Amino acid sequence: MGNILEHIYQRRSIRKYKPDPVPRETLLDLLRAAMAAPSAVNKQPWDFIVLTQPERLAALQEMLPYGKYACPAAIVVCGRLDLAHTEPDGSYWVQDCSAATENLLLAAAGLGLGTVWVGVYPIRERVEAVRQVLNIPPYAVPLNVILVGYPDEEKLPQTRFREDRVHWENW
Repeated sequence: MGNILEHIYQRRSIRKYKPDPVPRETLLDLLRAAMAAPSAVNKQPWDFIVLTQPERLAALQEMLPYGKYACPAAIVVCGRLDLAHTEPDGSYWVQDCSAATENLLLAAAGLGLGTVWVGVYPIRERVEAVRQVLNIPPYAVPLNVILVGYPDEEKLPQTRFREDRVHWENW
């Protein structure tokens, strides 16, 4: 599995994929990692839609202006409004599903897969289009689409660390 920091730095947005299919068990490993994420009050307000059939991928990608990359698989991360922890001023589903997404991305990097995070929410038109194509119920919101596959491009690891963005004790 290697050093976790190596995998974090190695995680890059990949937009060129080999046509090789991602095994079902590998996709399940990614979902196990996603569901290991923390969530507010441990509500785990997520569902995932896995697509591997080319015609289903094409129908989904038609709705995504920034997700039209040929890939063998995609995972749609959906927030369950009916399960999310809520406060009078809002819900934590976006944070919870984003944590699950990051776990998925890091697990993919550790398994030698490439991914790219394609945003859906909060763009209403994209949310509704993806909801319609995938028959997502009204109590769930597609947060993002993660394209998954074996990379057909190489990107060097990087940290993006900027010391000028770090504040100690106060701003």
